[in-house]
Amino acid sequence: MKTDSWKQLISAFDTEAGAVSLMGEFAGGHRDAFDKVVSVLAHTPRIGASGCGHTGIACRHFAHLMCCIERPARFIPPSEAVHGAAGFLQKGDAMLLASRGGKTSELIPILNICKRRNVTVIGFTENPDSVLAKDADIFLPLKITKEVDKYNTQGTTSFVVMCAVFDAIQAALIEETDFHTDTFSIVHPGGAVGERLGKEKSLGKRGLV
Repeated sequence: MKTDSWKQLISAFDTEAGAVSLMGEFAGGHRDAFDKVVSVLAHTPRIGASGCGHTGIACRHFAHLMCCIERPARFIPPSEAVHGAAGFLQKGDAMLLASRGGKTSELIPILNICKRRNVTVIGFTENPDSVLAKDADIFLPLKITKEVDKYNTQGTTSFVVMCAVFDAIQAALIEETDFHTDTFSIVHPGGAVGERLGKEKSLGKRGLV
């Protein structure tokens, strides 16, 4: 590996760590928006999420996180949403639309569908002047420093920060809904986590924990 390549590698860790820290500080100044999002997600019957590229992958992560704490959710690909998949969403549900610039053309038709169906739209974007931010029912602000590559073009830091925000929202929802690991052990019996939770539940029944 070239020396400059190694420097870029180490710099990537610093860039992303700094960006996540900055997002935490930024969120502290926008508590009202986060309060609204957590309140809606804690009570809405179903949750949709959509985005393109790296953002779409982050939205898949978000939908999975919601399902893990029994908040029924589904990632809806933009291309599928405008071909019938938006029918998943009914009056009273919530839809999270994520776009760093807030102008992703594939998301605007979904926004319009949600408005017509009385679905609460959460616009997650860095651009407060975008259509997504202005037309959403709740504007969830995002703050990104720079991507890790030297050209500042790849969706790297932005992906990490989006996932960190989604992780934080899930952590808040666990508290907000009084979700407990006894429930999680039922829906997540697989893997090392499922094995640990199963053992803890078994020991608890025997009065050992």
